[in-house]
Amino acid sequence: MRKTIISLLTIIGICADAAADEPWSLQRCVDYALENNLTVKNSRLRIDESELDVTSAKDAFLPTLSASATEGFNFGRGLTSDNTYADRNTSNLQWGINMSLPLFQGLSDVRQLKMAKSSMQQYLMEFEAAKDDLTLNIIAQYLQVLYNKEVTKSAKSQLAYSTYEVERQQALVNEGKVAEAYLYDAEAQQAQDRLQVITAENDVRVALVNLANLLQLPVADGFDITPLEDDTPEIPGPDIVYSRAMEHNHSILSARQGIVTAQDRISYARSGYMPRLSFDASVGSSYYTVAGFDNQPFGTQMRNNFSTYLGFRLSIPIFDAFSTRNNVRRAKLQETSALLELDRRESELYKAIQLAYTQAAGARDKYLTSEETLEKTRLSFEATRERFSLGRATPTDFEQAKNNLFRVEISRISSRFEYLLRYRILRFYETNRL
Repeated sequence: MRKTIISLLTIIGICADAAADEPWSLQRCVDYALENNLTVKNSRLRIDESELDVTSAKDAFLPTLSASATEGFNFGRGLTSDNTYADRNTSNLQWGINMSLPLFQGLSDVRQLKMAKSSMQQYLMEFEAAKDDLTLNIIAQYLQVLYNKEVTKSAKSQLAYSTYEVERQQALVNEGKVAEAYLYDAEAQQAQDRLQVITAENDVRVALVNLANLLQLPVADGFDITPLEDDTPEIPGPDIVYSRAMEHNHSILSARQGIVTAQDRISYARSGYMPRLSFDASVGSSYYTVAGFDNQPFGTQMRNNFSTYLGFRLSIPIFDAFSTRNNVRRAKLQETSALLELDRRESELYKAIQLAYTQAAGARDKYLTSEETLEKTRLSFEATRERFSLGRATPTDFEQAKNNLFRVEISRISSRFEYLLRYRILRFYETNRL
């Protein structure tokens, strides 16, 4: 137990050191999550189960072999060879080996194997679709961390302005040029800005913890990420993205494979209408004793009673209480359900791409406008700051200008990361790559 605990602590320590070594890139985060995320691992189990179904379908072509032995005792009155009853105790030992080889099972074994392979392909696509969903979630959470970091930077710049103003007002109070009320106002604003920084830094930590949880990291201490190099990438058109996504999107491919699986299930259900032929063979012998009579030795009876059997068994379905008919109808309903599922997924994909494009285009326009607005707002703030330093503007004017600058900065940051997120989503749909 002690060795196990030490080993676990060592592994956790190694993971913590690895996390703290250097910031993680988006590609590293995605690769690590795809290997360790529990949802993806659970999806992988369905593939393993489907592989067992394929193996079982292949094994159905093999013969079956079984051995049996019975020992029976009879006490009391029994029928004799003279057709009279007498009190006799008897015992009977029988053994046998049976073999059955399926020759023709109405193509059910062939169709079952085909259906099992189709199901396995569907589960493989579902597994890849689960990985795609996880990738999109990581992209969104990754950009959320970067967004919170930018907000923190902006909040710190506001705190720097407030701190400078507190120092300036303190110097003016010391020289007796202004009343202490101006200093108190500056300190109150500094406290508010400091709270804003603390809140923003906590948001960064929470976002990092959420990202670490997606990655299934054992610890989040020291975990950090690198910034992205995207600036103002070109947004692909929604029709082009949708057209290319239909070729490789795993959710769509899985739904299409679901239709193939349903059609194979219909074919398998129709096998119930066809006859079945099998070959049977068996060997066996028996040993019989009657109390009060001379009985042949065990070995002699086994040789004399030894028997073999070879035969063919043909089964032709005539009426099975509509069982096969109902199975075929049920399989056709599953095919209809699979067709509807494909339509639903195609519709959802189209809506998601259209929405992402609209949001990306709107966020891009807002971001570019915010860039221009921010530059003008910064010039306005610097002018107000200069006038405030010369005593030509009131503290209210200065705080209003500073708050306007902060608001425009947050708007620019928000629109930029909304733009990058939607662009990344569109690019992933289009190319299935980060």
